[in-house]
Amino acid sequence: MALFVAYDQKVEVNGETVLSVMDGLGTFKDTAIRMLNESGIENPTPGKWYLQQKWLNFFKALSGKIGPSSLKLVGEAIPNNAKWPPMVNSIETALNSINVAYHMNHRNGEIGDYSYEKAGDRKAIIICSNPYPDAFDQGIIESAAKKFSKPNERASVKIDATKETRTKGGNTTTYLVNW
Repeated sequence: MALFVAYDQKVEVNGETVLSVMDGLGTFKDTAIRMLNESGIENPTPGKWYLQQKWLNFFKALSGKIGPSSLKLVGEAIPNNAKWPPMVNSIETALNSINVAYHMNHRNGEIGDYSYEKAGDRKAIIICSNPYPDAFDQGIIESAAKKFSKPNERASVKIDATKETRTKGGNTTTYLVNW
C-alpha cells in the first residue's frame, strides 16, 4: 500500500485526533492550521469527522515543509488527545491496545492495523500496516508507552532494520519495543 494514501476513500478520522497537531507542533501551530486548511480540513472540532485522505494530505505536506521530525512530534501528541480504551494501565496494555485506540478514532472502511506481539519479558513487537508515515507511528508508540509507564520504567522504540518499512516502499513497518 502507498504511504499517505488512504486504503479506502470513505475512511474518516475524528476531530480529537486532528486537533492533536496543535499540541504536537507547538511553535509551528499557525503553520499547521494553515496547512490543515490547505489540505481541506478547516476549523477541526472534537466530535466531528474528517476524510482520512485530507488528513494524510496534511501529513505529506507537513513532512515536505517542516520535515519528518514534525511527524514524530504529531504522533507523540496522539495518545494524549485521542480516545483511548479505559482498561489501559501499563506499558504492555497500552502497546497491546494501540490498534483498539486506532479503530476508535477512525471509521468507515479499511484503515489498516497495529499488531502487537509479546516478545519476552518487557519486550514487544508492533507491526504497523496503515497509510501513516513511520515517524508518526514511532511517535505514537513511544508516547503511549510513556503515558502508561510506571515511574521506574522507560521504553525504547526502534524500527527493525531487518524488515521492510513503509518509508522505503514496504507494506508494513516493524517496531521493537523494550521497557
